[in-house]
Formats: sequence, C-alpha cells, structure tokens
Amino acid sequence: MTTPGVAGKVVVITGASSGFGKGTALALAGQGATVVLAARRGHLLSEVAAACRQAGARALAVPTDVSQPRQVERLAQSALDAFHRVDVWINNAGVGALGPFERVPLAEHTQVIATTLLGTLYGSYAAYRQFLAQGAGILINVASELGRHTVPYYASYAAAKHGVVGLSESLRQEIAQQAREHVHVCLVMPTAHDTPFFDHVANYTGREVQAPPPLHDPQAVVDTLVRLAADPQDKEIVGADGVIKILLKSLAPALEEKIAARQMHKTQMEQAPPAADSSGAVREPMAEGRDVSGGRRKAS
Repeated sequence: MTTPGVAGKVVVITGASSGFGKGTALALAGQGATVVLAARRGHLLSEVAAACRQAGARALAVPTDVSQPRQVERLAQSALDAFHRVDVWINNAGVGALGPFERVPLAEHTQVIATTLLGTLYGSYAAYRQFLAQGAGILINVASELGRHTVPYYASYAAAKHGVVGLSESLRQEIAQQAREHVHVCLVMPTAHDTPFFDHVANYTGREVQAPPPLHDPQAVVDTLVRLAADPQDKEIVGADGVIKILLKSLAPALEEKIAARQMHKTQMEQAPPAADSSGAVREPMAEGRDVSGGRRKAS
C-alpha cells in the first residue's frame, strides 16, 4: 500500500529490531522515507537498516536503550548529524512483565516503567523540542488498549501504557493552547497483535505465556503508523475488540473489569501449560523474536 506524503521524510523509530517497529521501518523505506532505527539489539538493527537500503532508502542504525536518557539524546543527535532534521518520531519500544503483582521482581516492574513509559517520555522530549525548533513535526506514541482499560497480571505494563496515554494527551493540549498547528502528537492504541512481544515479556505466572484472543495481524498497526506519518490524527485504536473494551470501560467500568479479568485469568492462569519463571527481554535483550510477526497466529 502506497501512502502519499511519506517519501523524503526523516523518521526515527524506536523498537525497530522486530515487531511493529521493524515492519514500519521496512514499509516506510519501501515508500522512500529516510529511517533512523533504534533498538538494543544492534546486530539485528543493522540487518533491518541493510534491508531498508536495499529497498532504496537512506537508513541509519543507532543502537539505543530508550530507558537511558543520554542514549535517547544521542539517537536524536545522530539523526540530526546525518540528515539535518527529524520529520516524524515514533516511540514504539516497550517491554512487559506478566504475573501476579507480588511475584514479579520489583526491579522488573521498575524496568518496565523505565523502558515503556520513561523511554517514551525521553523520546517525546527530544522530538518535541526539535519540532518546535523546526516549526513542524509528527510525534507518534504507541500505547495500547491497556492505556484505557486494564487486565490482571500486567500491572506495571498497564500503568506504563496509561502513562503514555496521559503524556500524549496532555502534550496535545499544550500544542492546542499555543496554536502550534504544524506540530502533531498521535496516539496509537493497539489491542493484542501477533508480534514478538509475547516472546519477550517477563513471565512469572508459572505457566507458558498465552496471548489474549483475538490475536491480530501486526500489519494493521504497521499500516496505521505509516499512514499517521503522512496524515497525523489524534488517536487510533487498532483492533475492533479494543474499541469495544475501551467503550465498555467508559460506560460500565465494573462490568468491563469483571469480564476482562475473568478472560485473562482463564486464558493465562487456568488453560496454559506449566512453565518456569523468566525475565524475558526486560533486563537484557534476547535472541528470540526477531521478525515482525511472532508466529502465534500460524501456530494456533
């Protein structure tokens, strides 16, 4: 799918070594955008950059841990040094920890917040200041349906995504009050999609990680991110079930919480086979999960 308005733009993408980030990088490169790619896994990042160049795009790989503010500053400066501007910044990097709140080590809850919320804050700060200096730019923050409602066993992840929603909406209010009509903040809230997120999540449930149904094709989120890079909109919920859950949370919060909690508990804590605890990719990157898709839809 060709998206008018993307060609020639300089786009920074975090979490670009797999999942939505990788898919978006490849899609934008195929349409003539210049991409600056960030993730912890430098070797995979280099492979994505090479694929983008093969598609005819300019691409720069900048290994980055977004939970470290100086590394995010270096990412922004690297983009400016190489291409002299940033037109779009996509904050996509995130990690999660799954399990009863008290069983997940506090250090891993903290790292989930540091990567998923603070990493978005650091990226937003770098991008927003650059957009003000330029007079224009598009900031896209990838949150989640869990930024508007909740499920059990994802406590720190839900907290982080609620924070991403609040950050994005508050920043958009500032833009409106200051009449900065060429600076945009877009909020994307996907429901469960088949990315390597579920391979990378820390797991302290005592059972194998189960992605909550229905599990969607990640291409839908990739297409949304590419479209917003050309035509910014305030908010996009990707996945019809996410729309329903968020609406029900607003209209009948007690009922929605009960339904969502029961579904998650049954899927993850009753039906899943036993498994050992794992810190996943929360503290350190892992080799597994390097594609756009996690392959779970094919396996089901």
